[in-house]
Amino acid sequence: MLTSAIAGFVAAAVLIVAIGAQNAFVLRQGLRREHVVPVVLTCALSDLALISAGIAGLGAIIAAQPGLVTAIRWIGAAFLFGYAVLAARRALRPTGSLDPAGKAPATLRATLLTTLALTYLNPHVYLDTVLLLGSVAQQHAHRWLFGLGAAAASFTWFAGLGLGARRLGPLLARPGAWRILDGLIAVVMAVVAATLLLGD
Repeated sequence: MLTSAIAGFVAAAVLIVAIGAQNAFVLRQGLRREHVVPVVLTCALSDLALISAGIAGLGAIIAAQPGLVTAIRWIGAAFLFGYAVLAARRALRPTGSLDPAGKAPATLRATLLTTLALTYLNPHVYLDTVLLLGSVAQQHAHRWLFGLGAAAASFTWFAGLGLGARRLGPLLARPGAWRILDGLIAVVMAVVAATLLLGD
């Protein structure tokens, strides 16, 4: 039983720990100290729901509907390109406007909507959690413990990314550092969006 849980933790960690659109957003929220706990919980609970759906058999249904995955891919790519443009605009603005202390925080509703969009409009999320982890879980006698281990890895990663980002606060106290961060986020979002489109 413990082996299944550990296997799930390791499998999910390998998939989750990567520089992607969702992780870049969680990192930014952690650095700005804006609605960090709700964002972390939204990401972790979304992964839990998707992993559970995959283990329950949703992965097989999605795999049989390639048109659905294609539609999500195009919608997700459009959203990510839009977010990349916004991040690029922040990076190109005068340095003073990028100081997190001098900018009004986004509302909780807007932040959570962005978090949900970055999560559910990204086909990679379904491929990693529903299809891949769901399929691997079927190989274990205790598949739900595998899923629990995978969900634990997700929560650990997002909590560490969002809450641990505060330690980088002094480094990013200068507006110039935020310009670099937003520039990197813009590149990541654009690359992920391009990858989705080229995936066809």
